[in-house]
Amino acid sequence: MVRLKDVAAKAGVSVMTVSKVLRDAPDISTATKTRVRLLAQQMGYVPDSMAQGLRTRTTKLFGLVISSMTNPIFARIVLAIEERAHELGYDVILAHSLNLQEREDVIIRRLLSRRVDGLFLSPVYRLAPTAPVYAELLQHQTPTVLLGHRAPFCSQFVNVETDDATAGCIATRHLLGLGHKRIAFLGGPPAAPWSQERCDGYRRALREARIEVEDNLIFTAGGRIEDGEKAALQMLNESPQATAIFAVNDLVAIGAANVLLRQGLRIPEDMSIVGFGNIMLSENFRVPLTTIRQPKYRLGVAAMESMLKLLRGERPEPKRLPAEIVIRASSAPPASDHQPSARPD
Repeated sequence: MVRLKDVAAKAGVSVMTVSKVLRDAPDISTATKTRVRLLAQQMGYVPDSMAQGLRTRTTKLFGLVISSMTNPIFARIVLAIEERAHELGYDVILAHSLNLQEREDVIIRRLLSRRVDGLFLSPVYRLAPTAPVYAELLQHQTPTVLLGHRAPFCSQFVNVETDDATAGCIATRHLLGLGHKRIAFLGGPPAAPWSQERCDGYRRALREARIEVEDNLIFTAGGRIEDGEKAALQMLNESPQATAIFAVNDLVAIGAANVLLRQGLRIPEDMSIVGFGNIMLSENFRVPLTTIRQPKYRLGVAAMESMLKLLRGERPEPKRLPAEIVIRASSAPPASDHQPSARPD
């Protein structure tokens, strides 16, 4: 293993000079820096990050906790964070909570034990007003940025989020503008603030149009394709005479669409569908999905900007980014006969 003193001997300089070169100290000439760095690279010298961490009291590590990379919303958020972290000389430890509170607790404590310089967390939402691990995190004073909405148990942390309430309103207004008056909403997990906000936007748009909000048009789904399928079957069985669906995310929308198509219904002729997220599958679905485009990459960039301010001892403001609608083939004016019916195979 090549050591610092080996590079110093080869370069004909002191160990301190090599150390300063690798730290880019200003009192070393450009020529010396170039020569020493080239020699270090040729000799295969790898800095001891643990030793550096002991000197600087930093680890150059970020912890990043999301539900799962199988959730397509996170791909570009993670990409944005990792790209900027790489530029700054940080490595990222990625962990999956799988939306399990106990697993999230273990992950956060493990990352704290690794003395990460900062944490990015997509919270596992819960209805309880407090969560012991978040109280520990606050006491530990590790810079933390939430990837998503704050809830009572994590309200004291900095966050970045999409303006889901306004986006939900935009999606519902789109369907209202096409002439739909009976619009079903397939919601997400009850404890998730993003689901509540999207439902609030749905309700607001209906009230603005002076259309009564009917509870029998609101269904609890979840966040997966399977959840959308179950919610769509429930909707068809209860026959609320809806002509359009606003789904809490694209996966739920695609699950609902699968059920409708299997039942012989046409999209959008018999039922319009709008999703939320603009994941890659939405554009390439059998019926390209009208959806809300979340600013996923920009959320990751905003999260890193907030983290850097925290590392400098500043207190950044929460960031709430706008979203926009992408209109595709899954939404159209309702058919004149209004009520879709399942067609025989």
